Amino acid sequence: MSEPIARKVWVTGASSGLGLALVQQLLEQGWKVAASGRASPELTGLSQLNPEQLLLLDGSLDDGVQAAQAGQQLQAHWGALDCLLVNAGTCDYLDASLSPTAIFEAIASSNLSASVHCLNVAVPLLEKGQAPQVLAVLSRYSALQLYEPSQPATPSNNLAEVFRAERQNLQSKGIDLTLVAPQALKVPLVGVQVMPEQWTPESAADVIVQRLPERAPELLLEALNLNSLWPLPERPSSPV
Repeated sequence: MSEPIARKVWVTGASSGLGLALVQQLLEQGWKVAASGRASPELTGLSQLNPEQLLLLDGSLDDGVQAAQAGQQLQAHWGALDCLLVNAGTCDYLDASLSPTAIFEAIASSNLSASVHCLNVAVPLLEKGQAPQVLAVLSRYSALQLYEPSQPATPSNNLAEVFRAERQNLQSKGIDLTLVAPQALKVPLVGVQVMPEQWTPESAADVIVQRLPERAPELLLEALNLNSLWPLPERPSSPV
């Protein structure tokens, strides 16, 4: 009997925390993984251990040109995708010198634009894949509403709404969408309070990968220690 064909997944935000743990879990399960994120010793080490299984992609995905270049690499190497896994909890490319307020706004804004670019790039590849799906993971950082919080959430100001607005279009192309996010404060997804848990990158990645085959439309993820799953950029030390 021939060996089963390894599924192909593109993981974003993969340099540390949850994104890196997702890459590790998927590699262990035999997936072919393309990883986007800033260069890190951990990703480099995984690439050296899994040269035929792990593809490292360069570029900042909130830049449309660089996102398109990542898509060109995927097309050249694989020609198709079975899964786009958007880890949109923080941002690998933030300037650590930003003020705390500016950092959170930049996380929400950069993830919104990067997610739109990734969807544009990935959908043609997913249409050529096997049982294609998109899974997007948001944090409290990236789920913040931009501009005027009193206004309704729309795809122009809220990352969760970007994916929800794309659901019908994706379904028409045979692509399932799962959104993993914290409970919305304005319009809760469920009527009961979901208590935050002490997730680690490994425990959260394990559950997310296990639940991939379910293709649930929405899942809730409430975390106590967000910086464990989505490390914020380290601020430069002040001169003594």
